[in-house]
Amino acid sequence: MDKKLTHLNERGRAQMVDVSAKDKTTRIAKAAAKVILNEETFRLLVNQGIKKGDVLAVSQVAGIMAAKKTSDLIPMCHPIAITGADIDFVLDEENYEIEIIATTKVVGETGVEMEALTAVATAALTIYDMCKAVQRDIVITDIKLLEKSGGKSADYKWEEK
Repeated sequence: MDKKLTHLNERGRAQMVDVSAKDKTTRIAKAAAKVILNEETFRLLVNQGIKKGDVLAVSQVAGIMAAKKTSDLIPMCHPIAITGADIDFVLDEENYEIEIIATTKVVGETGVEMEALTAVATAALTIYDMCKAVQRDIVITDIKLLEKSGGKSADYKWEEK
C-alpha cells in the first residue's frame, strides 16, 4: 500500500486526486457500525413502538441516500455513479445492539469505501434521531471498513486485532 498522502498537492495543500488515468473496474465496499440501546428502546424499536415510525426502514433509506450524497459531504470525495447500495441490520437481542452493514458498488475509476462508511454512519444517526425521545444515552460505535475489492490496490478485509 502506498503510504503517500494523495490528497495533498506539491505545495502541501488539499486537492481532489485526479483519477482520469485509472481504468474503470467494478469496485465493492462493505462497512459497519454499531448502535447500542437500552432494553426498553431496543424492544420498542423491534416491536415498532417508536412514535416516529419504522426505525429500521427509515434508517435503511437514509443510509442509501447518504451513500449517494457522499461527495457533497466529504470534500475530497469524487462524485460517482453508484451502481448499488444496500443496508442490512443484525439485531443482538441479548446486548440490545444493532449492527448496521452497508454494501456499495460502482463501476468506475475510484472506490466506494467512503460511500459505505457514510451510509452506516447516517443510518446509525437516523436510529439515534428516531429513538432520542425515549433514550438520550444511545451509543454509536465501531464504524469501520469491513472489506473492499476492485481497482489497482489490493483487496482489503477487516481483521480483529
